[in-house]
Parts: sequence; C-alpha cells; structure tokens
Amino acid sequence: MRIDVRTVGPFQENCYLVVDEETNRAVLIDPGADGEELVRMVRASGATLEAIWLTHAHVDHIGGIAEMRRHFDVPVHLHPLDLPFYTQLSARAAEVYGVPFEQPEGPHEELAEGNVLSCGKLRFTVMHVPGHAPGLVSFNGEGVALCGDLLFAGSIGRTDLPLSNPFHMDASLERFGQLPAGTIVYPGHGGETTIGEELRSNPFLAGRARALKR
Repeated sequence: MRIDVRTVGPFQENCYLVVDEETNRAVLIDPGADGEELVRMVRASGATLEAIWLTHAHVDHIGGIAEMRRHFDVPVHLHPLDLPFYTQLSARAAEVYGVPFEQPEGPHEELAEGNVLSCGKLRFTVMHVPGHAPGLVSFNGEGVALCGDLLFAGSIGRTDLPLSNPFHMDASLERFGQLPAGTIVYPGHGGETTIGEELRSNPFLAGRARALKR
C-alpha cells in the first residue's frame, strides 16, 4: 500500500491518494481544493482511480471534486448526515470565506457504520465518528486510519461550527482511542501521528480534556 498526500487550498487540507500497489487500483480521499493539482497527482501515480471517499463534506474537503470528476468518472461516497454541507452549506461557507468553489454533482454512494470498502485488495472499515460534523467518518484498515478532522497531532477538530456537537465528539474520540496503538493516523490537517502517540500526549484523546469548550 502507498499513501500519497497533497496539502491543498487556503485551509491547508490534506488530500490522500491510497494505492494498492498489487492491483494498481486507487481511491482519493477528501479532494478539498486545487483540483488540477490533484488530477496531476492521480495521473502521475499510474494507478486506476476507482472512487472518491469523503470523511465529511465541509468546504475545505470537497472543493476539488468537480474538477476531479471532469477527468475521472468515479462515484463519490459520503455519509448521508453530511448531505446538508455537500448540497448547500459548503457553497455558502465558500462565499463567507471568499474562496473559490464549484458545486459538485453527487454524491453517489452512502457510507454507514461498519461498511467495508475496497481499494484493489485493500480493505477499510467505515467508523462513524460524529462531532466535528454529523456525518464524519474514518476509514480504518491495513494499519491506518484516515480520519478527516476527528483527530490531529496534539489536537482535535473544532466543535463550534454549524451542526457540530461536542458531546458526540467526546464519544467518538473515546471509540477512536480504542484502535490499536500502532495505528497510523492520517488527519485532515497537519502531519500524521499514531493512536499510541496521541494517547500519550493529546489530552483530548487521553481523556484529560474534553471537547465541550472548543
């Protein structure tokens, strides 16, 4: 397995290309902006793109979808609780922040807790982890967790945004912290980390702090 990352857009969001090197199949996770750059990344990989998976549908995670789908006719997977962002709220947020945004078509496939998704021979299980967004999910498998804005190195996602819920965030973090300590965490912003490192050093994952005041 190979995971390539591009940090895109004014919000410095991480877009991940997950490639099964045995079958040369790939999925793109959270194409948030700079669609042309992401198209070049996929083409340079030499892999066949099979799908776009979304951890959630905030504006900084979906802004590159329209450009991607002009080049790759692949389905977009999203948890239905984030449809309000995908269809309306992210476009409004783009206006507020003054960032370019093209409304994408779709989504095409619904994600749900416990779904097992394939990328070639790789397998990832969907974990629904609401809090930062109602439909936030993490894609867990093959020793990694691609968790969007649930957990960052040393911090967590905001819970003061529209439709965020700090109580749900605390419950999601408690579940997420039960993954194996060696699990490599690929977050929506910032560098990668591990569950074990965050349990040692991140007060939110270790239970020494709560999301309620964020």
